[in-house]
Amino acid sequence: MNTETIVDGQREKPPAQLRPVRRIVTGENVQGKSIFVSDGPTPNHTSDPGSPPAHVVWVTGESAASGVDPAPAGHAFGFHSKGGSLLRIVDFPPDANYDTSALARFLDDHGVRDHGDARHFWFHKTASLDYAIVLEGEIYALMDEGETLMRPGDVLIQRATNHSWSNRSSKTCRMAFVLLDLEPGGKV
Repeated sequence: MNTETIVDGQREKPPAQLRPVRRIVTGENVQGKSIFVSDGPTPNHTSDPGSPPAHVVWVTGESAASGVDPAPAGHAFGFHSKGGSLLRIVDFPPDANYDTSALARFLDDHGVRDHGDARHFWFHKTASLDYAIVLEGEIYALMDEGETLMRPGDVLIQRATNHSWSNRSSKTCRMAFVLLDLEPGGKV
């Protein structure tokens, strides 16, 4: 599988630690028959300082890019998309591998970091309903009070609450997130 994408006419490879995510997109031909429009690596991948490597696979709402692909290479996305949805695959490294000051800046840049007496460096809160699915590895989901270990196939419904992710293992944990924007005062 070719993992290169073209950005501004230049070939770009994903970071070495970022394993590609295959994205298959459907559509219709001129006769109205269903077809496969594309099949290949997700073009949008990020490795921002302080944050875990991630792929934005698809997006709807205000954050969607104009054009054929709403999640093209090089397009920046927030934690969720106002008025829409965002599908992101994230590779959480072990906690010991984080630069916590860089992660704090990343969370601050997005306006989601818990500035209270957080018990873990990843604590944050977004105005979104999130479906969090463990694909590989294991991770602890932490609330202000309580925590639970999640393994492959486990799903957490995160309802706009303060939360954190803690990978206490020695291996990367890959998760899928479907993030749905909540209007102010929206029910979860």
